[in-house]
Amino acid sequence: MASPAEQLPAGWAAEDNQHQRYLFIETATGVTQWELPASKDGPNIQNASPVAEPSVHHGKRRQYAAGQTQAYYGGGEAASDLAYPGPGLQPQAVTGAQLFTPGLVGENQFATQQTQPPPGQSGYYNQAESEYINAPTFGQPPPSYGQAPVDALTGQFGQMGVVGQKQFHLYTTNLLTSPPEPRDLQRPPPEIRLPPNSCISPSPLANAHASYQRCTLNAIPTTSSLLSKAKIPLALVITPYRSLKEGDEAVPVVTDTVIARCRRCRTYINPYVQFLEGGNRWRCCMCNMTNEVPQLFDWDQVRNQPGDRWSRAELNHSVVEFIAPTEYMVRPPQPAVYIFLIDVSNSAVQSGMVATATRTILENLNRIPDEDERTKVAIICFDVSLYFFSLPVGSTDSNMLVVSDIDDVFLPKPTDLLVNLAESRASLETLLGRINDMFQENSIIGSALGPALQAGFKLMSPIGGKIVVLSSTLPSVGPGALKNREDPKILGTAKESGLLQAAVPFYKTFAIDCSRAQVSVDMFLFSAAYQDVATLACLPHYTSGQTYYYPAFNAGRTEDAIKFAHEFGEVLAMPIMLEAVMRVRASRGLRMSSFHGNFFVRSTDLLAMPAVPQDQSYAIEIQIEEQINTPFVVMQTAVLHTTCYGERRIRVITLALPTTTILSEVFASADQVAIATLLANKAVERSLTHKLEDSREYVFQKLVDILIAYKTSMTSGGAGASAQLAISENLKMLPVLVLGLLKNVGIRQSAQIPPDIRAYSQALLTSLPSQILIPYIYPTFYALHNMPPEAGTIGENGVILPPALPLTSERLERHGLFLIEDGQTVFLWVGRDAVPQLVQDVFDLPSYDVLRGGKTTLRPLSNPFSERVNAVIQKIREMRRGVYYPHLYIVKEDGEPPLRLWALSALIQDRADVLPSYQQFISSLKDKVITT
Repeated sequence: MASPAEQLPAGWAAEDNQHQRYLFIETATGVTQWELPASKDGPNIQNASPVAEPSVHHGKRRQYAAGQTQAYYGGGEAASDLAYPGPGLQPQAVTGAQLFTPGLVGENQFATQQTQPPPGQSGYYNQAESEYINAPTFGQPPPSYGQAPVDALTGQFGQMGVVGQKQFHLYTTNLLTSPPEPRDLQRPPPEIRLPPNSCISPSPLANAHASYQRCTLNAIPTTSSLLSKAKIPLALVITPYRSLKEGDEAVPVVTDTVIARCRRCRTYINPYVQFLEGGNRWRCCMCNMTNEVPQLFDWDQVRNQPGDRWSRAELNHSVVEFIAPTEYMVRPPQPAVYIFLIDVSNSAVQSGMVATATRTILENLNRIPDEDERTKVAIICFDVSLYFFSLPVGSTDSNMLVVSDIDDVFLPKPTDLLVNLAESRASLETLLGRINDMFQENSIIGSALGPALQAGFKLMSPIGGKIVVLSSTLPSVGPGALKNREDPKILGTAKESGLLQAAVPFYKTFAIDCSRAQVSVDMFLFSAAYQDVATLACLPHYTSGQTYYYPAFNAGRTEDAIKFAHEFGEVLAMPIMLEAVMRVRASRGLRMSSFHGNFFVRSTDLLAMPAVPQDQSYAIEIQIEEQINTPFVVMQTAVLHTTCYGERRIRVITLALPTTTILSEVFASADQVAIATLLANKAVERSLTHKLEDSREYVFQKLVDILIAYKTSMTSGGAGASAQLAISENLKMLPVLVLGLLKNVGIRQSAQIPPDIRAYSQALLTSLPSQILIPYIYPTFYALHNMPPEAGTIGENGVILPPALPLTSERLERHGLFLIEDGQTVFLWVGRDAVPQLVQDVFDLPSYDVLRGGKTTLRPLSNPFSERVNAVIQKIREMRRGVYYPHLYIVKEDGEPPLRLWALSALIQDRADVLPSYQQFISSLKDKVITT
């Protein structure tokens, strides 16, 4: 074997160091390990002696020999003897150093505080300091940026045992000279680089995808003091029941009811555990407890023969569902139950809401989940009285039963009110076709929403399910009655936050009763006048439902009817998790400290969710309680639920992240999208517990703290004044995301925002998954008049979108056609000098002057440009997860001022009213950073 000096690149040598060191060199056949004899002149590379032969990776593993149960890899006995043994354990065969076995974990390899070098690199292990010196970088810098490496780290490499060794680069951006680039938000989060052999599966799906579970940091500090130095919040953003788009990998289901869990911490077996004693036992990756492998774990119950352990889904997939055995049930799985509470007061009927709602239910009866034909439905209408409908089986008739005593609600009949959807289909269809006509002449103005909710609860509580409320009126009589508290004089003042809190306790206490009985509530609100969205949204908030708001709904406008019918239809067709509870477990030293989202916290860390809709997101903050001594940590979310098809299941989502003792790695691993998602939740919470101004100040100060921490620790300027405002490359979009959050109507400083609009925005900020939330606070901006030829045509991944522009009106051109969208609304901005041919091609009108602004439906015309523009709009409406169908508004450059200002407010890099431009915002940040 050639000596290490011959294997090293030219010019490499060893510097003085009194500590014994080991040198690792990766070659085509494996990794060699050399011991460098120490002397007064330092390690002598010429006299190094090999410690072990190269380990060779053969791609296939099938048998469970004793030496192969440490990890899933193909090496022989030598490789297994030297395998990474798991968190907190010593290497088995080599003292002070270990071999790295290449090719095991794909690209997810990151040696932090480990004895193994990263793949493709050589380096020294410092025994005395217990650290591997030359840790790899988090990703490569974009080719178009020329940021310098962090000055504060340069001294570290002068003490290394190798001259010319590749340095750890943390790429710094100067925010003063680096404007926001929208494409940066499309990049994946910083790569998760786990230590070699930390995963027993070579599957690329062994770690959670960011769309299911992402962390604000992809390298976890080992101590709380290191975390506090970075000032970056540590939190998980979880979307456990993410919808699947075409081409998405389905969640694998383990059907044999063999569920291996840790006896001590109850963690589910996953790709980061470790097998011992010939595969008969496994060591938990969170608490190190040794557990027996279940007897049937290696048995294929379908073929009734021995099975391949390494093909089991739970050892290869980070997201998996188990069919739960009976011990996971306190009762048989419930059927899906839907009770529709329909407001039939005068305003509800006149707006067309009742006709649209009943027609949508009728058209979507086949889409309501009912594969097992156990689904039950009921319809209760209400104004100041309650109207029940008896739907006898085998008949097309229905009987209406009126209850006018709303102070003590009772069910007028013990049967036929909550009926089986399949059995009573005929009478249900007839009823849905007649309801609007029944109440067409209704002149009653009030609303007994509270009593209607109580009636629905009485009907549903023995089973559980979902109450769907459709209301056009402020509740005015009976329990839960509300008063109009909208007061323009207090908008924009310190008292405004009071309008965002529940006006009466009824809806919160009722929500807790619902949660206990496994009842979830969805709110569809339509009023043209004040409806107190803040109070009514309490019900969905605490019962894991969702609020949908259609201000000034009028079905006479086609666009209003289409939007509501589309969204309501998608909600009806959505498969939902029923009677669910969620718990997040983490490695020792980590604790879930606070929870944000739509649920009720039943105990310290158990979240009760009676019915979990798809694409609802939750944020959970994490505390580091004690020093973490493991090279990586694991966070596992488990959701025990009943499917709407009558199966009890456990969805398990596992995320493994490396640990680090180096502050630069903390910054380099930060996920700006996850941080912005958490800050949105925290901002809303603070606006309710304090004031809106406190909410804005909190978000701004968190950003300032991160910038100060970065400047102090990571730049040569340190605590002094500097000509730059520095941040790591992977966080360069965080300031503009914070600015977008500060300008969002949920917390924006303004005296013009109606409290209902603000409350609805806050409901979105705390429930939308990151994929929809980020455009909601940082909209997307396209130029359509000069988009590339391929934009609007079909590519490999569907319709190709134009390149996104920075959100500034400087990009608007008088002759142009632009599109601005935030996931909830789409604006088509038409410049006043738009050529007649453009107006003709897109709007089928002769000139700009005859074009009218406002809410519209854009008709496809038989010309290529119209087809491309419509394709872009259609793609925008379909590309994100969730049920939302954005309205389309035409905005003329010299059109109606309110509509113009609304569209321009989406260009968050501009100054608007008292709100700063991006440049002003960055300048104020710099002033704060310098003076603090």
